[in-house]
Amino acid sequence: MPASSISHFESAARKPSFDNLSRLASALNVSTDYLLGRVDHMDSIGAAERIHRHLENLSERDIDLANEFLEMLKRRGESG
Repeated sequence: MPASSISHFESAARKPSFDNLSRLASALNVSTDYLLGRVDHMDSIGAAERIHRHLENLSERDIDLANEFLEMLKRRGESG
């Protein structure tokens, strides 16, 4: 993406398309909500969204293991 396009987005002279917004978020490793100003800090993004970002990099076996781990944490929280 040309630097001039980004400059237009920063100065609010133009708004990025959804595709450009998505590409910017990926390149900057932030959420589109963060770029749109819907959240002030990346810490404000829910845990589910942070976890979801990594799902595409996991195998089915790893996803099953992650689910088992989350269930274990849930049970631990219910008992404590």
